[in-house]
This record gives sequence, structure tokens and C-alpha cells, in this order.
Amino acid sequence: MDAINTHQVFDWLWTSGQLSEDDIARLPALGIEAVVNLALPTSTNALAGEAEMVARLGIPYFQIPVQWENPRIEQLELFFSLLAALQGRKLWVHCAMNMRASVFVYLYRTLVLGESAVDAAFPLREVWQPDAVWQSFIDAALARHAEARARPGGRP
Repeated sequence: MDAINTHQVFDWLWTSGQLSEDDIARLPALGIEAVVNLALPTSTNALAGEAEMVARLGIPYFQIPVQWENPRIEQLELFFSLLAALQGRKLWVHCAMNMRASVFVYLYRTLVLGESAVDAAFPLREVWQPDAVWQSFIDAALARHAEARARPGGRP
């Protein structure tokens, strides 16, 4: 794949930076059944027409445009819901550099799948060390989940 920071997390989940046209053409051979893009359409390396290229292959395409300087918990919750709706399918999750995607996947692995922080740190730690904005986002998501678990009913 041409995409920077490409990692296979599970047999059903891949993450990367921005896909190229050639990468998109390779998705069917990998068995990818849905693509989730967490970058903005105005990101510097965004691929014009990406949604249409993916759709032409018969692969569902979803975009949750997460602002680099202002990731929101509501977007993370939407991501969790989307992955739940796509359960059982092979997914490709990407953003511009696999920084947003690796954080969202880390939080999915810890908060939804219940994996340890150490196990869930792949591919996050391979890609980057989150800056202050993104570490604050991670901390807020973990705290929100812990608070929700402590309430009666125990749901985040």
C-alpha cells in the first residue's frame, strides 16, 4: 500500500494515512467491505473524489470529519456506533497520517473491546506520541467511560 503508516490491527481491521488511487483499487483484493475516513475533505493530502472511487467498487464509504485541533467525544461515539453497525465486516479506517485513526482505534479497543491499554496501543505507539490536544482527548474519553461505568446501569 502507498498509504503512510499502514497497519493491520486484526484480520478484519486495517488503519492508515491517506489512501492513494492505487490503494483504493487494491481494497477488494484485501476483502475490505467498508472504508471509514476520519480526516476532513480539506486536509492537505486529501484525495479528491475518494468517496466516489470507493463507492464505484461497491464498498460503503463513511466520513467523520474530525478537526485536528478539536476532536470531539461525540465523533468518537459516532465512530463506535459505526463500527458496531459494521460488525462482521472487514474495515479500513484512515485519516491523513493515521494519527486520528490510531487514537480512535486505540479508544475502540480499550473502551469497547475491553483490551488492556498495552495491547490496544498498537498501532498508536507505532505511529506517534499524541500531543497535548490528543492526549487530553484520550484522557477525557477514558474518564467519561469510567464515570459512566460507575453510574447505575453502567453504560457509557
